[in-house]
Amino acid sequence: MNHLPFLTIDPATRSVSLDGRDPAFYSDPNRAYAALHAACPTFYWQEQKLWFFTGYDRVNSLLRDRRFGRQILHIATREELGMPEPAAHTRHFDAAEAHSLLELEPPEHTRLRTLVNRAFVSRHVERMKPEIEDLANRLIDGFEKDGKVELLSAFADIIPVTMIARMIGIPEEMGPQLLKWSHDYVGMYMFKRSRADEDAADRSAKEFADYVRGMIADRRANPREDLLSHMIHTEHKGQLLTEDELISTTIVLLNAGHEATVHQIGNSVRVILESGLDPAAMFQDETATSRTVEETLRICAPVHIFDRYCLEPAEIDGIAFKRGDKVGMILAAANLDPLKFADPLRFKPERDEAPNLSFGAGIHFCIGAPLARLELNIVLPLLFKRLPGLKLAGQPKVKDVYHFHGLERLDLSW
Repeated sequence: MNHLPFLTIDPATRSVSLDGRDPAFYSDPNRAYAALHAACPTFYWQEQKLWFFTGYDRVNSLLRDRRFGRQILHIATREELGMPEPAAHTRHFDAAEAHSLLELEPPEHTRLRTLVNRAFVSRHVERMKPEIEDLANRLIDGFEKDGKVELLSAFADIIPVTMIARMIGIPEEMGPQLLKWSHDYVGMYMFKRSRADEDAADRSAKEFADYVRGMIADRRANPREDLLSHMIHTEHKGQLLTEDELISTTIVLLNAGHEATVHQIGNSVRVILESGLDPAAMFQDETATSRTVEETLRICAPVHIFDRYCLEPAEIDGIAFKRGDKVGMILAAANLDPLKFADPLRFKPERDEAPNLSFGAGIHFCIGAPLARLELNIVLPLLFKRLPGLKLAGQPKVKDVYHFHGLERLDLSW
C-alpha cells in the first residue's frame, strides 16, 4: 500500500502522478521507488509525459538497446517529429552540447570516445592514486584540528574537480570557476528548471566555451602531456577533432568528471554515518572498501535518470514506442529492484549481488567511472581513518533538485 502523499499510482493503467519538485520526494526518493516497484515498475509519469522504467533487467537492457539512443535528429527532422525549434536564449548551451559525448550516437560518438577513452581506462587512472591521496590528506590537514567541517565545500567539491582539471590540463586555480560554470550548466537537466536557470546555464556555457577556446589555442601552439593536447593532436582514421568538438568534449569531461563524484562523496558519508555501522569494518581491506563503495553507489546513486529516444518502432514491457518517442530510465530505482537485491532499501556494505547501474551501461557507460571509483575508494576510508569519531553535526541539507541527487550541505564533527 502506498502512503506517500506526493505519489499517486493507478496500477491498472500504470499511470503515476509524482511531483519531482516536492521536497518530501527528492529528499528521500527511495521510498517512492519502492512503492513503484511494488505497484508498477514500468509506468507513465503524468507530469513528465513519458514512460519510465525502474526494473533492473529492463533498465540494463534498454541502456544497451541500439533501437534507443541519445540522439534523434541524425535520422529525422524536427518537422517530422513535431519538435520545436531550439530556443534563442539557450543557443550557447545548445552549441556546447552539439558535440557532447553524452548526446551523440555512432559513428560520431565512437570517434570522440575512442580519442579520450585511453585516458580513463583503469591502468591509466591508477597512476593518479598518489596524487588523490596527497590532495585528500592536505585538505584534511586543513580542518582536522577544528573538530568540525562542512564536508562539501572543504573536501568533496575540491578533489574531483582538481583531478579532472589536472588530467585535461586546466590550471587548478580555475577550480572554483569551473564549479560555478558546471553548477549553472547542469541546471538545464533539473526538474525545477526555470527561465532564470536557463539564462544562467547559457551565460556559463558561453563563458566556459570561450575559456576552453583560449586553452585550445594555447595547446595548439604549446602542446603538453595532458588530455587536451592529446585530443587536439591525435587523429582517428585520418581525422582530427574540430574546435567545436574539442570544446564540447572538454566541457562534458569536466562536468561529468566531477559533478557526480562530488554528490557521491557526500551521499556516501551520509549513508555510512546514518547506518550506525562500524566504518572500521567497512574499510578494513581493499575488498571490504570496494564493496562498501559499490553499496553506497547502489543505494544513493548521484544521477537518477537517463532519457533515450526511440530510433525505430519497438515494444518494451507491452508498451509500443514509435520513432521519436522518448523513454526514461531511473537508474537509482533499478538499483533497488527487489528481484535483484535482497532487502533493497537496507544499506549492507558486505552485499555482493548484481552490479549497480549508477554509471549506466552500453556505449554510454560513464567514461569517468574508473576515476570516480578510484577517488571514492581512496577518500572515504581516509576520511574515517583520519577523523575517528566522525559524526553528523546537524541534518544534512539535500539539494532542491531532482535528476541529480546530492547534498547542498553536510556538517560533520569528531
